[in-house]
Amino acid sequence: MADRRRRPYAPRMPPDARREQLLDAALQVIARDGYAAVSIEAVAREADVTRPVVYGVFDGLTPLLFALLDRQEQRALGRLTQTISPAPDPADLAGHLTRTVRELVAMLQEDPQLWRPIFLTHGGTPAAVLERVDRDREVVRARIQETLEPALAARGDATTLDPGIVSHALVGMGEHFARLLLERPEDVDVDALAATVGGLLAAVRP
Repeated sequence: MADRRRRPYAPRMPPDARREQLLDAALQVIARDGYAAVSIEAVAREADVTRPVVYGVFDGLTPLLFALLDRQEQRALGRLTQTISPAPDPADLAGHLTRTVRELVAMLQEDPQLWRPIFLTHGGTPAAVLERVDRDREVVRARIQETLEPALAARGDATTLDPGIVSHALVGMGEHFARLLLERPEDVDVDALAATVGGLLAAVRP
């Protein structure tokens, strides 16, 4: 008779600890293999538990992913909104943007696992996940616009920069370089990036 080895029973954990363990396992799968690879079986295997253990906490893959997004969204948006400080000195807008870029890069480098599910949404990403990422992107873009509006207004009529358009441009640029930093960090010159972002506004300063 073939020797059938069963996976040992998972040790008991408090419900909150088990939930965090499974969310961490899902995050590891997504960060390493992408959204297309995540499944209840993959999460169970990553956490070294059985499928019933996962189903004992989450009703299915969609609730698990939503719980993961809720957690990552809270952590990521909290970090972003703290870094994108409001009301910079109009006379130092370029310097403010340069410093902000450096802080954002450092934040991403400190905890790349936090940002991979947000920026590396390649093929296979569920539509619900993409909708959440789009919603969060708009929150960040609106915060950037709110930060820019008083500083640009204080520069007077000599500037034709629209804060809404600038905020869209900065978000698009930021996402592009965030993906590069996560996938090919050696291709990103952080000093040049920070100086260029600040220099774009300095170049049109009245």
